[in-house]
Amino acid sequence: MPGNPTYGRRDFLKDSVLSVAKAAHEFAKQTEQTEGMPTKPAAPVRKDWLRPPGAVGEALFMDRCTSCGDCAKACPYESIGADPENGTPIIFPDESPCHLCDDFPCIESCGTEALMPVTSRGEVRMGIATVSHRVCTAGQGCHACVSKCPMVALAMDFDQLRLTVSTEQCVGCGICEQVCRTVNDHIAVRITPTRLLTGTHR
Repeated sequence: MPGNPTYGRRDFLKDSVLSVAKAAHEFAKQTEQTEGMPTKPAAPVRKDWLRPPGAVGEALFMDRCTSCGDCAKACPYESIGADPENGTPIIFPDESPCHLCDDFPCIESCGTEALMPVTSRGEVRMGIATVSHRVCTAGQGCHACVSKCPMVALAMDFDQLRLTVSTEQCVGCGICEQVCRTVNDHIAVRITPTRLLTGTHR
């Protein structure tokens, strides 16, 4: 012991070496245990995002968009975010949908024609709403999405007690999806992005 008068320099060095060796052994043991543990899978990257209003076709959009972020800065509702993979503008409708501003400041701010002007809300084509009738509570009296739809694209079929979607009027703004998420346990109304739609005019 250091307090022992017979404890000399050689004893001190010996104890120091043993202490370091023990610490190294414990570290190696903990490392092996950590490496043997199953790693937590990474959260899946969401692909249900929408492009802002006025977006050209996806291939052309990727060619024109410079990921400058001007459209996101111009959005008064902060609905437009950045794709974590490439920085291009995206909208998650269940979190913050497009509010279809009268003057479309996001389109106005785009200097590369990745977002092209529209003459009215009805020309916007971000996606289309689809309803999962299995989890929809419209038959139990919930019509929140119907009353909030700015395009009057949702209606209640009282004969079948279910929601209907007018594909001609729906522009895919996502307000219905966000409302559904707010008032229900399960999201029954979701927007299918235009780029994922096949066999349609969109």
